Order: sequence, then C-alpha cells, then structure tokens
Amino acid sequence: MVKKIVALLVPRGDMGIFNNARELLFEAWGEPERISPFIPFTWTNYYEDIAPELDRCFFSYPGLFNMSDLPDWKILTCGLEKATGAKRRVNLDPGTIDGARLLLASTKGQAHRIYLRDGIFAEVTLCRRKGRWESFFYTFPDFKSGAYFEWLETVREDWKREKNSFDK
Repeated sequence: MVKKIVALLVPRGDMGIFNNARELLFEAWGEPERISPFIPFTWTNYYEDIAPELDRCFFSYPGLFNMSDLPDWKILTCGLEKATGAKRRVNLDPGTIDGARLLLASTKGQAHRIYLRDGIFAEVTLCRRKGRWESFFYTFPDFKSGAYFEWLETVREDWKREKNSFDK
C-alpha cells in the first residue's frame, strides 16, 4: 500500500490554471491531504510549451492505495491535462510514495522505466537509503536537486503512520 501523489507544473502566477487543475483533481480524487508550496521550476525548458516560467507543486491524498492502480491514475491525469484547454496548460504526473521510494508514472518508455499496462510506464525516481532521499543517473534534475525532499519526507511520514495503523 502506498500514498498517492501528483506532481503539478503550472504557469508561474496563473492561479486560474492552478485552481482549474486543482478542481479537476478534486472531482477525481477528493481533497488533497497535503499541498506543497510552489517551487520555481528552473531546471529545464522542456515544458516551455506550457509557459516560459513554471512552478512545481505536489498534492498527496489521504489513505493508502494499491500501487497497481498507478496506470489508471496516469491515464486519468492525461485526460485532465487535455481538459484544461486546447493548448496544454498544466503537466500532471501521478506517483506513489512508500517507505522505500518515490515512483512516478509516464507515458514515455525509456531503458530505466518498466512497462506496466495500457501504455503506462513506472520509474523509481528517488529511493530512501541510509535515512535520506537518493537519486539515480536518470532522475530528473529538479527531483535530484533536493528542492522537494522535505515535502516528500513529510508525505513518507504520513505513509508510515497510516501503514502502522493499517497493519494493526
């Protein structure tokens, strides 16, 4: 069982786009348990089709979920991205956190990604080792930077607390 998260990339300062994405996610999954602060996304221009300046933020959701549902979450978020307008205005990447890793879903196959089903792949983006988050050679620069570690650790603590109460 895992914590469900979603990583959002939104145009800096465009609260309309953010609120639209938040509402669509609310309709699909309910109220987030945690919402991270906005973190300036400055590591690559890969997403400049969305906007020249972007912010990253994360949502986590209450409860524990089956990791096998990750492909369904990615398929849903791909549809939600399209629902924000004719031109892509947001990037939504669902994932999971548990005691050992941050896993992200993708529609793009790479050597380090494992095919799950229905055109969806999974990537271990970060792992927990010796009490801290560690990256891999393929980890996205923003995740590798450590900018998200504090928030991810808070969600990992949520997972531990829920897992312990679930196991009783």
